[in-house]
Amino acid sequence: MRKDRALREQDTAAVRADRLRHALVDCAAGRQTGIDAILDSEGGQLLGVARRLLGRHDLAEEALQDAMVQVWRKAAQFDAQTGSARGWVYAILRNRCLNILRDSKRLSVLSPTDLATLQEHRQQVVPTEGWEILAGQSRLRDCLHGLDGQSRHAILLAHVAGFSHAEISTRQDVPLGTIKSLIRRGLLALKECLS
Repeated sequence: MRKDRALREQDTAAVRADRLRHALVDCAAGRQTGIDAILDSEGGQLLGVARRLLGRHDLAEEALQDAMVQVWRKAAQFDAQTGSARGWVYAILRNRCLNILRDSKRLSVLSPTDLATLQEHRQQVVPTEGWEILAGQSRLRDCLHGLDGQSRHAILLAHVAGFSHAEISTRQDVPLGTIKSLIRRGLLALKECLS
């Protein structure tokens, strides 16, 4: 019973991955159906990730829209040999969210109370919540699980929750150099595991 469920989840993940690859091909060919397929398949989760990173629904919607424009423009650059379509799309969204967070003009329009609330919300992010964007049984999930807890935690804080290395250092009360080393070694181990 459990084995059947795991096989169904793998099939579902494989089908979704294939659908996303085809959607990127459609985008590269200039067909609107590509973006529609990406949003149908991943839109809710993409918006959730953006909301978690930005702390505001309006900014999350803007980040998602900007990310989809970038996906549309850069779809021809996607190479299935170097990574998954899903990871590529989420990386574009994550980078857009980080750019919004770095934009000091955005933060200056927030009231001090709202800014404090946003910072408080970001401090409460639990990096393991980001695992939900990974398919049920995926190689990335397996490889992340194989890392030591400290490296996995630091990588998830940096690449899922969007914290800078300095913020992770402060949050974990660990020297900055140690955090950088943990993330670098962890990413190298992930790269080796995934190749």
